[in-house]
Amino acid sequence: MTLTPLAKSADFLYLLPKMANRHGLIAGATGTGKTVTLQTIAESFSRMGVPVFMADVKGDLAGISQVGGGNARVDARVAQLELPAFSFNACPVTFWDVFGKQGHPIRTTIAEMGPLLLGRMLNLNEVQSGVLTAVFKIADDNGWLLLDLKDLRAMIQHAAENAEQYSAQYGNISSASVGAIQRALLQLEHEGADQFFGEPALNLDDMMQTDARGWGMVNILASDTLYNSPRVYATLLLWLLSELFEKLPEVGDLEKPKLAFFFDEAHLLFNDAPKSLMDKIEQVVRLIRSKGVGVYFVSQNPLDIPDVVLGQLGNRVQHALRAFTPRDQKAVKAAAETFRANPSVKVSEVITELAVGEALVSFLDDHGRPAPVERAFICPPGSRIGPVTAAEREQLIKSSIIYGHYENSIDRESAYEILKGRATEAPAEQGEADKGFDWGDLFGGGAESSAKGKKPANRQGVLEAAAKSAARAIGSELGRQILRGVLGSILGGKGRK
Repeated sequence: MTLTPLAKSADFLYLLPKMANRHGLIAGATGTGKTVTLQTIAESFSRMGVPVFMADVKGDLAGISQVGGGNARVDARVAQLELPAFSFNACPVTFWDVFGKQGHPIRTTIAEMGPLLLGRMLNLNEVQSGVLTAVFKIADDNGWLLLDLKDLRAMIQHAAENAEQYSAQYGNISSASVGAIQRALLQLEHEGADQFFGEPALNLDDMMQTDARGWGMVNILASDTLYNSPRVYATLLLWLLSELFEKLPEVGDLEKPKLAFFFDEAHLLFNDAPKSLMDKIEQVVRLIRSKGVGVYFVSQNPLDIPDVVLGQLGNRVQHALRAFTPRDQKAVKAAAETFRANPSVKVSEVITELAVGEALVSFLDDHGRPAPVERAFICPPGSRIGPVTAAEREQLIKSSIIYGHYENSIDRESAYEILKGRATEAPAEQGEADKGFDWGDLFGGGAESSAKGKKPANRQGVLEAAAKSAARAIGSELGRQILRGVLGSILGGKGRK
């Protein structure tokens, strides 16, 4: 396997494939070159035959799908670094988009998302999250599928209407919590995220492909619109990471990763995250390495990443930081302390002096040890730097081998249809029940009986009205059985045979 250099100091610096699943960090202030670094590293993975997933927040990562060239700054950097056998190439790319406009629709089901991540997406508090968990459990116990938002809405309404019935087994389902969840769902729908839930759900195998050259597929999630809903954006990426963790088998240490996952704007993942979610994130990052997945967090400030996660990121590229505020100065100090020391590099001073495209770099060596930090220039990618045209994007989408599979949604029978059916069946069955009994005859009523004086007219009216009221109130089959039992006791057992 021929390795592509990622940076150059005194010598070329390489990210070793067998150490690439030890995760990584790309950090630096706005405008320091993080996006180009991300593109260079992603392109390097693709050349290795490693599929890549990354979110394109600004729309300028899509250029990795096009052959580079014609960029004076790239040409100057290639000449400056004297890159060996540098060539312009395009990577195989699959575009994805929650809204289905700039890529293949990407979906999951409500059930697959689960109550923990969905609660995070809806910004629910602990009590409301508990009610949502109970709703999921009720659906599971009854075998009612939760596929899309209308399923969840119907299920929440059903749970609320039958709160007394469920409270003993599943806990209190308060109307206040139900109202808060429904309002949050309405907001989610308003933001357009309802398109994310449904079928066909994403098959992870469709992301983990290679082309005829053996280059890994670069999966790009169009996120310029999605990013306007930061909580939805972060939860979606965390869901993808969780799916990889749950569905991929244990493989141990491989010669190269099965997938490289880039989490851009990583601070959104950790902002206001509850402890239960933080614990899950830490667990996923710690253990997903053995599934053959390398996770690379991209953020402006290393302080955006919690220490428990930051300590697991072995491959690091730190662009310039600005020490204008006390927090910035703290970040500079923190970044300097996390690198393996190099006597020739004073990190705390250099980190504020780095030029655009220059960074402090430390990759793991072949024994898994962090190499001493180096001040280096990042190598340019061989693909285009910048966005693609609408025509180029459309051509790539329509030429994809999965085109047509995700474009048409499926709406099979699930919780909404089942509960709606139950609601319409009950009045119909009740009408049949009313027709099946001659209440006047049952209680000796009717004009003929009154004329013969067998039953007082007022008694007949009261009993008939009470029985009809009870029958209407109890619409289910179980209710009708109970009703027949009550009537049997009144009539000395004659009503039940």
